[in-house]
Amino acid sequence: MSETAIRVENLGKRYRIGSTAGYKTLRESLLNAATAPFRRLRSAINQPSTTGQKTHYIWAVRNVSFEIGRGQAVGIIGKNGSGKSTLLKILSRITRPTEGRAEILGRVASLLEVGTGFHPELTGRENINLNAAVLGMKRAEVKRKFDAIIDFAGDTVKNYIDTPVKRYSSGMYVRLAFAIAAHLDPEVLLVDEVLAVGDAEFQKKCLGKMGDIAKSGRTVVFVSHNMTAISRLCDSVILLEAGKVKMDGTSEEVIGEYDVSGKPQKILLPLSQRSDRTGDGRIKFINLHWETSKRETVHILRGGGDYRLVLNYICPDGLSKKNVSVSFLIRDQSGTCILLHQTDFGNQNFAVIPAEGYFVCQIHKFPLVSGEYTMNIYVGMDGQPCDAIVNAVQLSVQDGDFYGTGHPGRPTLCKVLVEGSWEVGQ
Repeated sequence: MSETAIRVENLGKRYRIGSTAGYKTLRESLLNAATAPFRRLRSAINQPSTTGQKTHYIWAVRNVSFEIGRGQAVGIIGKNGSGKSTLLKILSRITRPTEGRAEILGRVASLLEVGTGFHPELTGRENINLNAAVLGMKRAEVKRKFDAIIDFAGDTVKNYIDTPVKRYSSGMYVRLAFAIAAHLDPEVLLVDEVLAVGDAEFQKKCLGKMGDIAKSGRTVVFVSHNMTAISRLCDSVILLEAGKVKMDGTSEEVIGEYDVSGKPQKILLPLSQRSDRTGDGRIKFINLHWETSKRETVHILRGGGDYRLVLNYICPDGLSKKNVSVSFLIRDQSGTCILLHQTDFGNQNFAVIPAEGYFVCQIHKFPLVSGEYTMNIYVGMDGQPCDAIVNAVQLSVQDGDFYGTGHPGRPTLCKVLVEGSWEVGQ
């Protein structure tokens, strides 16, 4: 069991909301100061307030408990308002919890908002020295790593390093801010949704850096709405809902639950009960499901993921020395066929199958972009259809990291993604 880097026990943060008082005169201030002891006494014995103002409290985070081991990369996901940023602010010691405790063992670097700690009138060079010192770097350490910080931030920042940062774009801000935090060599790195303002190239560089930090035995806590980046970087994920931990587990399980919880499920009849099928019935589909390469069943697929399509069947009379072919076809919502795969393509038809079993098709880098699809399935023997079901299942596909860049492809331009390499010649 790995050594604990972060321990959170029954953590809660409460905020007061409601109307605020306007400016007061000196007389009113003196009167309030004189009557304050009486108001506190009345509050202590639970008497209603006579100020006329209504005060409400909300819990941004409540009863949150978890442990993160040293060297783990953990994602925190959830809808807006679920308490993700509040949790990271508590871990960063920016705000104090109302109840519970959070313990972090090791040197901490946090990147919660773009350009936090930057002085707008100072240049990028001056802000590197200032911000690095605030984060705990010594002067000699800053001097030694200065060139590496600028190189990581990129040429865009390097060309304006002696320009006041108030003239930087948000992308330049985050490049410089992340470059400083990444070179702090923290034992724990806390990152909120700041990479959303960076371009694709810089996002890939940042994800790679956070991956290197995690692989070197340090801890990364990453809050993001980018499920592609979360699944690529994090082995485990915590799902927050209304300020509480709804689920804590592997990235595949938790992201799948998060995707599923966001939309109603479309339930189809089990294949064994479908009457709208064709074929002679010598082989019959009774069930199907998708699973990861680790044999974990999934209900939502991601572009670029490795999956197994499992088709359970029965063959009442049994057979041997027959040419059995299996195929599936996927259509988009307009009914257009966009993907077809069958055993005939690779001369992988079956000569012998048991009386009851399953066919498995392993797919490396699932090639579809996000969207809703339907799938037809077919099994035949010696060229004759045994079982064919149209719209056997409805597929939900989410954006995935098909190209390994930390962001999805261009789903608005196409439906299918392919691997390829480019070169230039003359």
